[in-house]
Amino acid sequence: MKKGPSTKLAFVLAGGGARGALQVGALRALLEAGIRPDLLVGTSIGAINSAFLGLHGFTPEALDLLEAAWFTAAKAELLPPNPAWIAMRVVFNRIRFRPDHRLRDFVIEQGLTADIHFGDLPGPPVILISADLNRAQPAFYGADPQQSVLDGVLASTALPPWVHPLEEGDRFLMDGGVISNLPIEPAILHDATEVIALDLPTRGEMDLEAHGFGPFWTKLLTTIGERQIYLEMELARVKGIPVHLVELTTRPPVPIWDFSQTQILIDTGYQQMKSALEAGIISSSSPSPNWLERLRNWMLFRRHEIRTEERKNLKAGKRIRT
Repeated sequence: MKKGPSTKLAFVLAGGGARGALQVGALRALLEAGIRPDLLVGTSIGAINSAFLGLHGFTPEALDLLEAAWFTAAKAELLPPNPAWIAMRVVFNRIRFRPDHRLRDFVIEQGLTADIHFGDLPGPPVILISADLNRAQPAFYGADPQQSVLDGVLASTALPPWVHPLEEGDRFLMDGGVISNLPIEPAILHDATEVIALDLPTRGEMDLEAHGFGPFWTKLLTTIGERQIYLEMELARVKGIPVHLVELTTRPPVPIWDFSQTQILIDTGYQQMKSALEAGIISSSSPSPNWLERLRNWMLFRRHEIRTEERKNLKAGKRIRT
């Protein structure tokens, strides 16, 4: 169907730490297909991806910048790969560094400075989700144009033990994945009429034969998260809002703190979304630009591809026929 004045297509980006690189590849495939969001809704790492695109726009150049930011994150070790050790040191107040400072510094380095408000974002509107533990309710950032984008990102990514929950007035804010890791309901609450949901599921991590606290905790969190997704999908069904759910996965699953596989994840997400588009999972009922818009999109991508290839061949002294 074609986009009309009353339609609002939301891209919903799940949380999942380092696996968020899968979303970067998937987003490029969507852009190449001429599918653009009217709204970006994100939790945790999906909040970072959403805020970045809200700042830079949904263009080939913006996705190039987002990819570069992911490679920077890989070098910064945003989530040190020993959460149990960090948690114990936090409990006994012996920690000498704050991993959350790394995340804050990284986000600011990517241009999301403290003086930028949601109303300043030139790209698609953005809604970020955090969990207010004092109210046992989700906290939304973005509907108020005066809210700080940096505050919203930090509240949505406050995942212990790496990032401490935030105290903001009488609110106690934690990673949005606690309450809505694939924020379909928040998209509906903010007037989405159609949703493309990029999930980063954790089911593949469960060892059904394993016992002990670690496997128990993984199974518990996975069960809670899957149930929440089911309920939000059902809400969309009852309201007659189409949800195109695309599960972006790797085998074996990449740990949420392992940013070293960023390129593999980007490529995998791109291929999985291309397969979803070719299978008609999205294109059958997604907004379809008219022929002029499709031509414009094709020309933008062709120009982008030519420039990219020219940069690659510059040192070799090659030129590209256009």
